[in-house]
Amino acid sequence: MFEDKSMTALVTAEQRGSFTVRLEGRELPALAAGKLAGEAASRLDFPVVGDDVAVSLHDGGAKAVIHGVLPRRSILLRKELGAAGDAQPLAANIDKVFIVMGLDGNYNIARLERLLVAAWDSGALPVVVLTKRDLCPEAELAGRLAAVELAAPGARVLCLSSLSGDGVAGVEAELAGGVRCCFVGSSGAGKTTLLNRLAGREAAATGAVREGDSRGRHTTTARQLYFLPCGGQVIDTPGVREFGVAFAGEGLATSFSDIRELAAGCRFKDCSHSGEPGCAVAAAVEAGTLPAERLKSYNKLRRETERQELRTDLKKRLAANRRLRSFGRMVRDINDEKRRLRGG
Repeated sequence: MFEDKSMTALVTAEQRGSFTVRLEGRELPALAAGKLAGEAASRLDFPVVGDDVAVSLHDGGAKAVIHGVLPRRSILLRKELGAAGDAQPLAANIDKVFIVMGLDGNYNIARLERLLVAAWDSGALPVVVLTKRDLCPEAELAGRLAAVELAAPGARVLCLSSLSGDGVAGVEAELAGGVRCCFVGSSGAGKTTLLNRLAGREAAATGAVREGDSRGRHTTTARQLYFLPCGGQVIDTPGVREFGVAFAGEGLATSFSDIRELAAGCRFKDCSHSGEPGCAVAAAVEAGTLPAERLKSYNKLRRETERQELRTDLKKRLAANRRLRSFGRMVRDINDEKRRLRGG
């Protein structure tokens, strides 16, 4: 039975269309109202963990129905796999995105660069968290740290061991004052182990990684928000094998600010850094001041985001054309009906 529709709740968990909301200190199961689902143009119109939502209570206050999503101050997106490539929201109203990457076989600079673009575009601040420091040979640690710092200009880089606790205080400091963050990274990166260390208990189940490639199983299967003893909040997300960039506003330019600064010296303003004469970026690669792999990653992400923008624009144009055709058929039907009534 309908009881109240003027309450605001926080979405704390999401799994396969079902939600959990926090209202006045209570966790309640919730579903999206039929009207909300029917009017949704895309997944962006549905609730996501971290959202503030308008709810009504039912069954004596034991269940909630979500009627609307309040305006968001930030949202982390990824591109869904498949031909459609629609934007998939991962977390909302976050202050920071913690990109978690292991210093074992999980270490992957290209994946880090991809996640950084999405993090900068979210409206939150990215923080790179390198886990499993205890598994990284000392002879390789300095080089890996230097490569990460080059790939993440403007982002803070933390290095830690969740098992020993060494360096975890740096993460707690980032969460001080009630900061809400989101953990993203591939399976086996150590997200859940770090979460449990921060929570001081086994808040979520962990799984073993394969010895050959340090890949883990998807022990986190739903997005969920955790409240930590340090006062911070963490939205844990399932590990991703592939992370497509949904779109790139300023994220690409911010993530590759070193290339943007070099590009200011190119002869042509529309230089693609792919062989044009007078290219300052290519000159930096030849001089050894910019790694060739860095430019390769930039060009790959730039082409990907351009294709995604074109696909999105094309879908908008097709939808507009369908609306015009539908309107045209309606006008023809009305005229036919008028002629019929006149006996013509």
